[in-house]
Amino acid sequence: MDAHVRTRVSVYAIAVEDDRLLLIRLSEASPVFAPGLWHLPGGGIDPGEQPVAALARELLEETGLELTDARLLDARTYAARRHGVSWSLTALFYAVSLKGGPPAVTEIDGSTDAAAWIPLADLGDDALLSPPAADALRILEKVEVPGLMGWLRDAIRTADV
Repeated sequence: MDAHVRTRVSVYAIAVEDDRLLLIRLSEASPVFAPGLWHLPGGGIDPGEQPVAALARELLEETGLELTDARLLDARTYAARRHGVSWSLTALFYAVSLKGGPPAVTEIDGSTDAAAWIPLADLGDDALLSPPAADALRILEKVEVPGLMGWLRDAIRTADV
């Protein structure tokens, strides 16, 4: 393995509402994946930070939405290279419920320049998705956790109250 590979553990939110997936668009400041790609809200876990706390922090920064519940769904690994830096990324994917209104980026000069609910029907093969966002679609297709989609619907309704 390259001695100059940076290792990162990241958390990502899979939020589905009314057949739409919550995504962010990466800015030029993105350290790992290319700018302009649609990506899942989330990011790196700070030293000593718990994964769900990191997820809540990242969601607030990138979407302005508050995390109310999270369930770990899957984990994946990625190798990436950007700005001359090689990355080994471990990604933890969570099904989440959120509280708040429309998404809005709150972090100044961060790795996100937009946040939006994108219809799942619009996320075909030609969509400009980051590898984790593309994997989220595959995770959603294969998830057979009894009641998970119902849990997501109920959690979203509860958060709106």
